[in-house]
Amino acid sequence: MDKLKLQWKIFAFLLGFCFLLILILWIFQTIFLSDMYKFTRKIEIDKAINLVEKEINSPKLKDLLYELELTKEIIVRPTQDFAPPVRPAPNRFTHRQPETITKDQKFILEDGSEVFLTFHAMVTPVDATVSTLQIQLFIITGIMVILATVLAVIISKRISSPIEKINQSAKTLAMGNYETEFNGSGFLEIKELSDTLNTTASELSKVEQLRRELMSNISHDLRTPLALIYSYAEMMHDFPKEITPEQSQIIMDETKRLTSLVNDVLDISNIEIGMEKLNEANYNLTESLEKTINRISNLVKNDGYQLDFIHDGEIYLLADEVKITQAFYNLLLNAITHCGEDKTVTVKQSTKGNVVRIEVIDYGEGISNSDLPYIWDRYYKVDKKHKRPIMGTGLGLSIVKKIIKMHNGEYGVESEVGKGSVFWFQLDGGR
Repeated sequence: MDKLKLQWKIFAFLLGFCFLLILILWIFQTIFLSDMYKFTRKIEIDKAINLVEKEINSPKLKDLLYELELTKEIIVRPTQDFAPPVRPAPNRFTHRQPETITKDQKFILEDGSEVFLTFHAMVTPVDATVSTLQIQLFIITGIMVILATVLAVIISKRISSPIEKINQSAKTLAMGNYETEFNGSGFLEIKELSDTLNTTASELSKVEQLRRELMSNISHDLRTPLALIYSYAEMMHDFPKEITPEQSQIIMDETKRLTSLVNDVLDISNIEIGMEKLNEANYNLTESLEKTINRISNLVKNDGYQLDFIHDGEIYLLADEVKITQAFYNLLLNAITHCGEDKTVTVKQSTKGNVVRIEVIDYGEGISNSDLPYIWDRYYKVDKKHKRPIMGTGLGLSIVKKIIKMHNGEYGVESEVGKGSVFWFQLDGGR
């Protein structure tokens, strides 16, 4: 059954349902027809008893009895005077006497006396009716089978056709063609499925593009320090007596950069698979930010960079200090990389109620509106030309996004081309 196409499954179910209805119709219209007829006559006698009981002391009783005999063929007589009605003797075309259903009932009159009445209902033989119905049922069955077959084919085709088209497009998508379009119609569920798969294809296309860019950019970041390390190591090997501290420092710096890149990639991977857990504690956020700013400031001050910290007092925060510091550190390095010729970065700490907000402001090239939604993705390139960061690895914003999400916080960026950017995040629990 699982190997059958959906179209034939639907066809089989609809046709089977039709045959079931026909079978039920046959059973009730032939086998149970006589029993159903007798059951109906008994119900009519019970209804007649109720009507007589209501009118037993009424002058209209005779009219009621006459109406029952005329319309329902139910004869009501006193029990002691009752005799079954005489029907004509059977002729050569009839061989069965009609059956009768009788029921005695006691009634109480107004003067308290009792009267017993017998209700007699004629049950006419239904053999001729059954024969007539059988002929009609043969005709009806033939018509219904033809109509049901045609209807089952049409419905099954109408339901299965768009699903088959979606299935074909899904196979194309599975082969790696993310430009595939799903066109579902006919039913709301199929249209929604089509829209969902179109969205999925679009997102997979973005993921594939980001994956290629990620591989290209990481390869670039790995190739440069590895080339430098190899070159200086080769020079040290060929000219061991001419080694200078500057050459050794270059090897150390590039090795540190490689280590930082590998650590960032591992951090993202661990966060995504849920290995990173929060170690929340109440700590002095202002003091922690200030320490990070001072440490970075000492590293870049010789290059002319200026880092300013503006805050309205000390704030304590319930969070994972190590991870929040890592997120802030990455925002700071990103601002330094993109602050432009101004070389000024401003950090603002503010509070509103129980929410603390951190802003990292640079006055560099800024980001266009079309690029803003994607800058939190790994290695997304605004200008599509990979730029080696002044510090860090280029994965910082992706790490920031994941850390803030782990804290159920909010993050964002406001930017204007040529005027700089404001990267921010805010968390609940500040005091």
